[in-house]
Amino acid sequence: MSLKFSKDFIISESNQCVSCGLCLPHCPTYRLLKSEADSPRGRIALMGGVANGRIPLNARFIQHMDRCLTCRSCEAVCPNNVSYGHLIDETRALIEDQSKSAGANKKSRIRILLEKLLLTRPAYLDYLRRLFYFMQTRGFLWWLLKRSNRFEKNKLLKFIAQLPLVRFPYIGIVDTKHSTGSIWKEIYHADGKKRGEVSLFLGCVARITDVATLNSSIYVLNRLGYTVYVPRNQACCGAIHQHSGAIKQAVVLAQQNKSVFGELNTRTIISTSSGCGVQLFESVVSNDQRSPAESDNIGKVYVLSGIADVSRFLVTAEGWEDVEILPLPERILVHDPCSLRNVLGAQASPYELISRIPEAQVVPLMGNDQCCGAAGTYFIDQPEIADRLLNDKISALIEGGAKYLVTSNIGCSMHIAHGLREKKISIEVLHPVTLLARQMGLEL
Repeated sequence: MSLKFSKDFIISESNQCVSCGLCLPHCPTYRLLKSEADSPRGRIALMGGVANGRIPLNARFIQHMDRCLTCRSCEAVCPNNVSYGHLIDETRALIEDQSKSAGANKKSRIRILLEKLLLTRPAYLDYLRRLFYFMQTRGFLWWLLKRSNRFEKNKLLKFIAQLPLVRFPYIGIVDTKHSTGSIWKEIYHADGKKRGEVSLFLGCVARITDVATLNSSIYVLNRLGYTVYVPRNQACCGAIHQHSGAIKQAVVLAQQNKSVFGELNTRTIISTSSGCGVQLFESVVSNDQRSPAESDNIGKVYVLSGIADVSRFLVTAEGWEDVEILPLPERILVHDPCSLRNVLGAQASPYELISRIPEAQVVPLMGNDQCCGAAGTYFIDQPEIADRLLNDKISALIEGGAKYLVTSNIGCSMHIAHGLREKKISIEVLHPVTLLARQMGLEL
């Protein structure tokens, strides 16, 4: 996308904002900072000013753009259907272009290297799995890692040191207790009567940090009669690139995924993380391809796109009469990720899925209309604001009085789980499908 096209889009879309202010109470940064420049309408005014050349693209402008979580809660309530998510992405592309022209880069060299190696070719993460596992299970090595001054100062390395225990891919339904390997198989056959075929999107970071959810999804789908394909050459969804202004790289990754998944005969691509689901969905169905009626019924367009959040797919799947689900007489809090609620409109699905567990008490987490602060890499780049938002979630969890929290986005899960560990609060954070698979007999 050319620089001129980005500016033209920003000017055109920012002119759609009528500055009504209905978005203000829904914006996390405005609620925290009480600054108009850190509100959606304030940012839109700044974006239009920069694109028109009335406002300089300086450090102060960049700070207000960087503080945006891209939670898109403003977009969900906008009466004029302003595409705020695309606006902020295009604006960050302008910032990225200026940074390259000036020879500046805010990211550390090691972060740039890791993103280039692991996000563009996430299959490499499968080969690093045993190394991570070896270091984590050798307590002294992991302790040294966390104590290192270099790791303490570098945000990305500090994040790596905080990763949960690495898990291994599940081989198949034949031996659920011991069947694991270093990489996923390409085909997991349905158990019993075959009812359909689907593809599974693995993601990048989730290949190491959220293996339990990926394993559980395969297990539940197989038990219900669905064969699962896991193409080996699939790439990162591109969300991290998209939201940091590297739109061209995001497009390249989207094209790679379209090519890889397009070779399969399956009509549905299952995503276990709502953030990835949004990126995959929007790379298939762009805003300019939607009619006004479809924009008002985003959930329908989402289903027709062929991209499906795993919970949404499972609540309408067949085969439930053939599986046994053990009761769980516990209170289960449900966290609504921003991407699932504000963009995909699929926030009801996790509640419906968990409600299949007999005796489960399914309760929404208080404050579900506000972001948890994870927001992709936001918790690394803007830790002070992210921590304030996280503390609100921790308080809500304590007040909720439950043993379990389920959430449908890997970033939210890691962010909240880390906050709980730091405060030594024993609430288990897991994906809805992981809890369901456990009650269906999967031992992880």
